[in-house]
Amino acid sequence: MSPIAATDADAAAYRRAFEVVRTQDRDRYIANLFAPEPARRHLMALHAFNVEVARVRDVVSDPALGEIRLQWWRDAIGQADGGGNPVATALVRTMARFSLPKDALERLIDARVFDLYNDPMPSLTDLEGYAGETSSSLFQLAAIVLAGGQDAGTAVAAGHAGVAYALAGLLRALPRHASRRQSYLPEAMIVARSVDKETLFAGRATPELRRLLADLRTIVRQHLTEAERALADVDPSVKSAFLPLALVQPYLERMDRKDYDPFAAVEIAPWRRQWIVWRAARRM
Repeated sequence: MSPIAATDADAAAYRRAFEVVRTQDRDRYIANLFAPEPARRHLMALHAFNVEVARVRDVVSDPALGEIRLQWWRDAIGQADGGGNPVATALVRTMARFSLPKDALERLIDARVFDLYNDPMPSLTDLEGYAGETSSSLFQLAAIVLAGGQDAGTAVAAGHAGVAYALAGLLRALPRHASRRQSYLPEAMIVARSVDKETLFAGRATPELRRLLADLRTIVRQHLTEAERALADVDPSVKSAFLPLALVQPYLERMDRKDYDPFAAVEIAPWRRQWIVWRAARRM
């Protein structure tokens, strides 16, 4: 065990991170179990932090309270004890151990301010930027952890992987977002496809909406292809940082089905998700 995480309090903090990811982000939890054991708890710390900031809207009653909570996280990652929060404590230990850039985590928090409001996502470029700050940064930071704190040479792979993973996740989250009159669908694409937003928020799948969602799945696949191409040149020792990506194509295939309902849950059985990730890990 690293001296940085040698205390009982630190061990408890990492256990809490494990639990948060296990219960709140099952896909990344499964993927992390196939990462090298010494790095596993650090990946859990990163992903538990992401869970906490991603769910801020769900645990506050007002956007202003959400902004306060996000500011708390900005402050916590700059404190040696993580502000007394176990997930933040695990994260700051991991940041110190691998010299993770604080500004990348701050940008992730800043991007999450968008989640607090029902403002439109202006364009595909804006959506990809949001995905880059939130999802791509997690892939890149995980790769740095697996590289022992060094530059993993994964910036291009992480960029495309993060957009593919985030957009697939947002497509799956469409029912929840629509129910609270929130949309991550690019406004420019909504206009181009003549999607009626009131119909969207009412949870009705029109032909126009289906065409827009198909357009976005095509974009996801383009980023997935570019990520896989970039990963071919990445050191095998850091590739397990990208294991969550193995689940993107199976989710897309379910959305491609003729009976796909955009406002119903898109799920893969737990045993099958484990098998998909296990198979991807074997190929690395």
